[in-house]
Formats: sequence, C-alpha cells, structure tokens
Amino acid sequence: MASTLSKWLVDPKRNPLAALHMKTIKTRLSRYGLRYDDLHDPMYDLDIKEALNRLPKQVVDARNQRLKRAMDLSMKHEYLLEDLQAMQTPFRPYLQEMLALVSASCDLYSLYRMKCSYLC
Repeated sequence: MASTLSKWLVDPKRNPLAALHMKTIKTRLSRYGLRYDDLHDPMYDLDIKEALNRLPKQVVDARNQRLKRAMDLSMKHEYLLEDLQAMQTPFRPYLQEMLALVSASCDLYSLYRMKCSYLC
C-alpha cells in the first residue's frame, strides 16, 4: 500500500500537486537555462563524478557552460530572455543512463570484493 501511495504522490500524470511542482521546477530551471541533471554535485557523490568523467567532453563542456551562465545570471539578478527560456529543455536527461551504468559497475565491483574476501 505504501508503494502505491508513494508512486501516486510523485507521478505528475496522476497527482495534480506533483504536476504543479514539476511545472514550477521547469519554470525555475528555464529561467537560468539549466537542466535537472545539472543540479547534481560531483563533489557530493562520487558516482556522479565518475559518470561525468565517462561522458563525452562536449556534454560536460555544455554542462559547465550552462552552470557558468546560470551563476552569472544569478549574480546579476537577471533571467534569460523569454525566447531563450522557451527553447530550454530542463527535463531532457544526459546523466541518468551513465549514472545507472556507474552504479551497476560499483555494485558488481563490491560483490566481487566481498566474494574475494571470503576466498582469502
């Protein structure tokens, strides 16, 4: 029961409050030209750091450029122009697939280490 309730709470198609929250996040990210995956901090989570290291250089450079632009706009207390905000795609993922691969490889590595420690 808790599983179905939690699924309902976070699904924007079924929960109007989740849809409102998603719309608010989209608006706030679009104001600065950010994507949702840009909010992950590589210094906080080593899996994020490894996933960013495995991504192509162009993707990482685009992420860094978006972050620099957002910091610059924030310091100036400005937003992107309306036509640029309309072009933004804040929920288009670029990090999630690589993050899943990194976490899977870490899980396999930890299983391997546990297995080897029993053999020694």
